[in-house]
Amino acid sequence: MQRSLRAARLATFVFFALDGFLIGTWVVHIPAVEHRVGIGHPTLGWLLLLLGAGAFVGMRLVGPLADRFGAHIVVPVSAALCASAVVLPGLSANVWTLGMSLLALGFGNGCLDVAMNAHAVRVEHRYQRSVMSAFHATYSLGGVLAALVGARTLSWGWSSATALGMAALLGLVGAALAAPALLRPESPRPAGVFAVGERRVTPRRIWLLAGLALLLMLCEGVANDWSALHLRDVLAAPPATAALAYGAFATAMTVGRLLADRVATRFGSMAVLRYGTAIGAVGMLTAALSPWIPLALVGWTVFGAGLSGCVPQLFSAAGHADRNAAGANVARVAGLGYLGVLAGPAIIGPLTHLAPLNIVLLLPVAFCVVAAVAANVLRPQPSSAAHSADLIPDDALERAAPRRVGE
Repeated sequence: MQRSLRAARLATFVFFALDGFLIGTWVVHIPAVEHRVGIGHPTLGWLLLLLGAGAFVGMRLVGPLADRFGAHIVVPVSAALCASAVVLPGLSANVWTLGMSLLALGFGNGCLDVAMNAHAVRVEHRYQRSVMSAFHATYSLGGVLAALVGARTLSWGWSSATALGMAALLGLVGAALAAPALLRPESPRPAGVFAVGERRVTPRRIWLLAGLALLLMLCEGVANDWSALHLRDVLAAPPATAALAYGAFATAMTVGRLLADRVATRFGSMAVLRYGTAIGAVGMLTAALSPWIPLALVGWTVFGAGLSGCVPQLFSAAGHADRNAAGANVARVAGLGYLGVLAGPAIIGPLTHLAPLNIVLLLPVAFCVVAAVAANVLRPQPSSAAHSADLIPDDALERAAPRRVGE
């Protein structure tokens, strides 16, 4: 039994790394694909929204499927979809085919994201200790590997189609090798759970977790899109130095996620969220208000370290809230969180017309403070079923969800 559990954990690491590697490979080849198709940055920006739209649809669709058929089936199928779709942008000849390719890639990535997180929740439950953050760190390491491999293949003169095709092949082989080790469902689904026309309800706690994921992943999106620009435009750093801001943030995120499971096991996930977001707020405040480049880099590093373990704890809590609906609950939290990543540029950009960028960056500080105050949502729950007063119809909240990101 322990051997099979260790094998399942290793297989989960493989799928997280594969997802990071596949998406990272696409990111590395964005400039080459843009040049090949003959489009400019504004058009590419609009097309990337299709990537996000496909991911959101995939997340919402695959969660219930993982609950019904089991992650051991849905994870490898999703990985195969993502791997097969990653080659499509490299084959695109015009803006229309590129748009459809990005929609397909986003869909496959969204499916894999939720399916592998749902399986990670099952592995974590069997281990009886926190292991979720390490899985997310492996995703980041997959992206680092993609950057290194991409740099090498580009130096060899490989075309985007060839490089993305090799990544797709690696993804398919890796998924096939890791799939047999995934955990099977422990018991059949209760009768009637998926009855046609059934009006499902979701605990308020799940939507609170989703709201916090929205805020914190928006903070991550701000770091992805604005950290280098902050150093360059506010502190007049040279381009090479400005790039270190995102590098410092991403490195701190990866290292922090490798360590966060031990912290969560010893002090609890609530402490990780509360003190992690508090540390993140201090880091972002330091970066935003610093007049010196070295201190700003320290601030971005602390920001990444503070946020590193927070979102995995939210995913874990959503999955453990109801093991019979782990996939659907993870999909809700991941879906709103992903909207936060997409909303980051949309929110920060317009605000820079009203105030300097370093002042606008105080908004993530406020989000971190809100998350720290709301960390009680991760307080361990009683094993009994939720009271009916704590339930909200899915359709009402799904209609309300887009308004949370200003749509």
